[in-house]
Amino acid sequence: MNKLIRIAAAGVMTAALSTVAQAEVTVKVAYDADPVSLDPHEQLSGGTLQLSHMVFDPLVRWTQDLQFEARLAQSWEQIDATTTRFHLRDGVKFHSGNELTAADVEWTFDRLKESPDFKGIFSLFTDVKVIDEDTFDLITSEPYPLVLHTATYIFPMDSKFYTGTTDDGKDKAELVKHGDSFASRNVSGTGPFTVSEREQGVKVVFDRFGGYWDTATKGNVDKIVLTPIKEDPTRVAALLSGDVDFIAPVPPTDLKRVEENDGTNLITMPGTRIITFQMNQNRVEAFKDARVRQAIDYAVNNAGIVDRIMRGFGTVGAQASPAGYLGHDPALAPRFDVEKAKALMAEAGYADGFEVTMMAPNNRYVNDDKIAQAVASMLSKINIKVDLQTMPKAQYWPKFDERAADMMMIGWHSDTEDSANFHQFLSACPDEATGNGQYNSGNYCNAEADALMNASNSETDAGKRGAMLQKLEGILYEEAAFIPLHWQNLAWGARKGVHAEAIVNALNFPYFGDLVVDK
Repeated sequence: MNKLIRIAAAGVMTAALSTVAQAEVTVKVAYDADPVSLDPHEQLSGGTLQLSHMVFDPLVRWTQDLQFEARLAQSWEQIDATTTRFHLRDGVKFHSGNELTAADVEWTFDRLKESPDFKGIFSLFTDVKVIDEDTFDLITSEPYPLVLHTATYIFPMDSKFYTGTTDDGKDKAELVKHGDSFASRNVSGTGPFTVSEREQGVKVVFDRFGGYWDTATKGNVDKIVLTPIKEDPTRVAALLSGDVDFIAPVPPTDLKRVEENDGTNLITMPGTRIITFQMNQNRVEAFKDARVRQAIDYAVNNAGIVDRIMRGFGTVGAQASPAGYLGHDPALAPRFDVEKAKALMAEAGYADGFEVTMMAPNNRYVNDDKIAQAVASMLSKINIKVDLQTMPKAQYWPKFDERAADMMMIGWHSDTEDSANFHQFLSACPDEATGNGQYNSGNYCNAEADALMNASNSETDAGKRGAMLQKLEGILYEEAAFIPLHWQNLAWGARKGVHAEAIVNALNFPYFGDLVVDK
């Protein structure tokens, strides 16, 4: 009997060990907000691109040292000055089971060219020419030095899945910004995860895609549960208590707590996202005067914001381009001189000031609401009375698109890692046809600046191109086209055993498909 009991017990133990060995690896992630849509072309934002790297795959992606890594495109070569040929990997499947072909890339390219947010990036791209099922040419209207940079934005969509009509007769490919479309609620990509459950503002559940093409990855995560936690203290507390395994961002006030906690690791990285305020010249007559815009720039203490609000976890900015970018000009220094600001206001005829409305998100950028409050207080010193409203980013972006306030906060990271991208979206003359100025809520417009941007986009000599982009930054600085505050550093927190240090990058698109977790 004892022998039988021992054998039975051994059998139970073997079964238990087998169950443990096959146990599902689940990672609980807390961001300050969740994706606003499943449509990869609806909004050009960090949240959208983070999602795209989970459920789709790009042709090419960035490495941690900002080199290009082949993904769905396994190789490429330059055919002539305006043509780059790409070769797709064989046997890549979409979540639906459909096979990826060059026709899907062409379909995706055509949709990108129609997207109000993305078409500006592709303004110099004229066509995708399908050569065969696995080969296509990406063609530009002129020689362009950023072809591979731009290919990082192409996440091929499942054209068969998105073709046709819904039960209520709507086009499945319809692109609706801040709307309820088939693509905003359904997804079939080639990425490492499928979306198995989604409740906006509450939870998104991602399950590992069994047919994922990248069998060489060491990533071993089977499920990711993403929960938005807007409040910084609550998000950090969830990590420290073990309720979640990975958080972003870690606020500057809690960097030390996460770093010193025995069960967590702090991961930091210098950032290149510039945080700015824009001044709407179509809403406020005074903002058309460069002296008023300069006065606002002089009134804002950028260094004080970085020191006191960001706790030093940021770099004071005076331009869009960070150090290391071709357009960065080290001679452009941050301005702060309240008396100079008052003198400029008086010179422009606004010594008594005026009233403005201001909007900012409260869960998109690090300390965004506190920064907005500080800027509003600083502007009171030059008699500008600010009516400030902050809100979650899901409500903020529709308001931003409406240009619903006189001053609006916008942060921007150039995902092409190039200076021209900042101007193209933040300060170029707004042009609905080209997509230029898509995020220029200030309606600033300078033909010379636009001409420099356009010329730089076809200049392949790095020295000449850098000179053009630095001149462009100088124009924006002298005219105070917008109010640059600082470049936001990046910080993530992870439970020990969750090796997130290997999957994060300066673009803040963690590659969760490659995440390794100790079992």
